[in-house]
Amino acid sequence: MRRDGADVGWSLVVPLKPLVRAKSRLSRAAGEHFRPQLALAFALDTVTAALACANVRDVAVVTDDPLAGERLAALGARIVPDAPARGLNAALAHGAEAVRARHPGAPVAALNADLPALRPAELELVLHSAALFPRAFLADAADIGTTLLSATSAAELAPAFGGASRARHLASGAREITAAGVPSVRRDVDTGEDLLAALALGVGPYTARQVPRLAAGGPPGPDGRQPPGVRASGA
Repeated sequence: MRRDGADVGWSLVVPLKPLVRAKSRLSRAAGEHFRPQLALAFALDTVTAALACANVRDVAVVTDDPLAGERLAALGARIVPDAPARGLNAALAHGAEAVRARHPGAPVAALNADLPALRPAELELVLHSAALFPRAFLADAADIGTTLLSATSAAELAPAFGGASRARHLASGAREITAAGVPSVRRDVDTGEDLLAALALGVGPYTARQVPRLAAGGPPGPDGRQPPGVRASGA
């Protein structure tokens, strides 16, 4: 692996809860009927964009959801059962171990599954920066959480996602990636407000197909507004 960030084939690990439990904070904006469908759409758009990224070799999705596993495998992702079943960070560590069991010494990066506006070119820029450090991370749009954590071949991933994970990853010695012009990699979606922000960036086709159904038959957003017209991602 070249440490200048070029010609690196990254293996991405994407964690996904069972859809019945995924994206619980979206219930108010989307309702219980649409929330699992949106969670799946987010993951499909995330993995589609990740697989289209020039410096991504493969994507491993850690999930026990049979429907999500089937749909994501059809895109070309490898499905890794969540054998530890001990939460997000254990799932990510398990996924990284599964990747390196198949590709010893592979550079790995954990990527959130809720990045519906993700653009391959922006992810490529982030991973190019990540290749310069043993461990690196990208903060979310709120500068509180983390959307991507990377580890080159000589480092363990050591994930500390959840809540204020930006501070924990900094404290662990990971370098923060400050690349400009990568809003789609930072825009995870946990709330109705986040969904509106992702729609403003332009979402992928799977999310774009779900949101008009939400606007037509679902509850309004958290401020009483229905979602705006959907703009497709330019990825």
